[in-house]
Amino acid sequence: MSETDHGVERRTPPAPSGPIPLRPTRRRVLAAGAGAAALLGVAGRARAATAAEATLPAAAAPEPVVPEPVPAGPAPYASYWFPDSLPAGTPGPGIVWRSLSRWSPEDDPDLAHNTATVPLAQRFTPVPANRTARAGQARIASLVSFAPTAGNPAQGSPTADYYALTHWAYIDELVFWGGSAGEGIVLAPNAPVVDAAHRNGVRVLGNVFLPPVAYGGDLRWTRDLVRRDRLGRFPIAEQLVRVARTYGFDGWFVNAETDGGDSALATRMREFLRALRAAGEPHGLRITWYDAMNSTGRVGWQGALNALNQEFYEDRAGKVADTMFVDFRWTPDTLAASGALADRLGRSRHELWAAVDTESRGWDADVHWDAIVPRSGDHVVSYGFYRPEWTRNHLTDRSPGAFHHADDRFWTGESLDPARPAVEASWRAPATAVADRSTVAGLPFACSFNTGHGLRWYENGEVSSDTPWNHLGLQDRLPGRRWVVDTAGTRPSVTLDFADAWRGGSSLLVSGSLTAPVAVGLHSTRLPLTRGSVVELVHATGPVPVTVEVGVATREPSAPGDPVPYTWLRTGSTGAGAAGAAGWRTARAALAPLAGRTAYALAVRITAPGSTAVAWRLGALSVHDGARTRRPAPPVAPAVDAAARQDGRAWLRLSWRAAGSGPGGRPRHYEVHRVLPDGGRRFLGGTCGTALYLPGVARAGRERAAVFEVRSVDELYAVSAPARTTLPWEP
Repeated sequence: MSETDHGVERRTPPAPSGPIPLRPTRRRVLAAGAGAAALLGVAGRARAATAAEATLPAAAAPEPVVPEPVPAGPAPYASYWFPDSLPAGTPGPGIVWRSLSRWSPEDDPDLAHNTATVPLAQRFTPVPANRTARAGQARIASLVSFAPTAGNPAQGSPTADYYALTHWAYIDELVFWGGSAGEGIVLAPNAPVVDAAHRNGVRVLGNVFLPPVAYGGDLRWTRDLVRRDRLGRFPIAEQLVRVARTYGFDGWFVNAETDGGDSALATRMREFLRALRAAGEPHGLRITWYDAMNSTGRVGWQGALNALNQEFYEDRAGKVADTMFVDFRWTPDTLAASGALADRLGRSRHELWAAVDTESRGWDADVHWDAIVPRSGDHVVSYGFYRPEWTRNHLTDRSPGAFHHADDRFWTGESLDPARPAVEASWRAPATAVADRSTVAGLPFACSFNTGHGLRWYENGEVSSDTPWNHLGLQDRLPGRRWVVDTAGTRPSVTLDFADAWRGGSSLLVSGSLTAPVAVGLHSTRLPLTRGSVVELVHATGPVPVTVEVGVATREPSAPGDPVPYTWLRTGSTGAGAAGAAGWRTARAALAPLAGRTAYALAVRITAPGSTAVAWRLGALSVHDGARTRRPAPPVAPAVDAAARQDGRAWLRLSWRAAGSGPGGRPRHYEVHRVLPDGGRRFLGGTCGTALYLPGVARAGRERAAVFEVRSVDELYAVSAPARTTLPWEP
């Protein structure tokens, strides 16, 4: 992406004369044959049996676990390619050059690890929390670089220092940003990002980045991308659709910034886009075009939708791209003209993303907000955030708590309450302009306030692993409005906290002096209630007893910014010494009095005696019909597919076949535990898919084999019986 007219540095590092190295890693190539079949996992073994020979990039050791060198293990990474021809020379350390033209699912050794499994959920738009947010107008595209192009773990990693995005309620489209001339320029998003986004109704696009010549771009790669075969087809377009469908994401962001073309190449690019869209549209795939190449074939960033780039968005035959990312050079006049042109074309002006550069300065970015989302009048176009992971990257303290505090401010504003937005001169937070959306529209529903990363892993209030972790696929559907707090007294702190949890890595913490009852808004919902419906809370408190009530709204506010009309249901009070691990207790309220109605929102209200300082935690919230007595079906045939051992440690790939649908439907995700010789269990990881990489598993004493258990987990976090497999240790 180009430099902006605001003097911001270019976003892709300059290419040296040789390959561009990333951080050094120790990798080796494992020759395949039968080995490649094993690495494909259970689902891929039969297909791979007929494959000839393949290679697998092996991994760096995980972040330091032991000081001595460790073997290159079979770690899977997110996929990246060149369209066809590869750069001259040899790749740098930790980089594997691949040609997309030669990719096939049958020969993809990381397929089981890179395949997303959560379907794209349908969303609804509740009445906005404030009077300035507008439904049906501006939306948000977010271009995020979660990790370097090469060496981006396919299934999470043992660190909590990760951009664990949670404000999905405001996002319409997420682009898996990255790519470079020295690594690869076509990126497929990794499965945890897609699974988390889909759970919240957000589409995820892979990235096709044809870099500027100054940064190593080669016009040969543009020509490879748009090449026709002898039958007039576009082979790379067909491959891009095949990749998206196989991996389970939603389309492609196409960014052609390599200069030197001509009008014939521009025509070929337009035809390529039309072929890509035609092939993908029946499968729900989308294309976003970046404003760079224009109809002359040269790169000339317009900062607008205009006559020079319109043909890549809409031509005489109709739609070419679904949306366009308008370059940073926009002005109020060019955005206004762009919206007007979209209107004349019969397209929504909110399909245009106006680039907002947050990579360098975050909420201090200099943006002419009224040109995009004026405070009065209709929105002109939509937001296009470039690199909002600044909320993590700029921090000195990158602990999960510090990150989420910064991220909440970015999306909600300084007030940290979307119902009472602060008037900010320099930053117009999304919650003040864009209506939030939700996918909580069916029973059963549960949330354990798990953000997808943490310092430890908790189960039933107990620590099951003290290893930091991240895996966005394990993230819950969190409250979209963070945090709407109503009280006649002092507003307490309301945060996602990582010091304790009921399940996963975090809980909701309300702390401070409660001088009056405090109501905290949680999820916007569309839940049909029956006589058997119940709501349950798992919560914990310190030495101060509190009264806890559950709020259920059976109608929406009459207008944006009006209070949500909750019906409050008493659940009892808790105090010191409550039953359960670390004081956790389950409270329940029957919803039979509301049977036949729809729950539009959920909340909690806590009351403490006097002006008392409290530290109340909400560990889980669920709504379901009746008692749950049946467990989900277990996974089938877990197996160790590949392993590297050294000095009493193992790096291995585990896979299994998906569990059948149980009483709660298909599994929400799977969890893997290590069974220790004394009978104890230790959490190793989880995934929505059917394969998981386990780094640095240590031998316990002189055990002959490491024992692993895989369990299915349903929407209410009930777990199945275990399915076991073992890894023998060498004598």
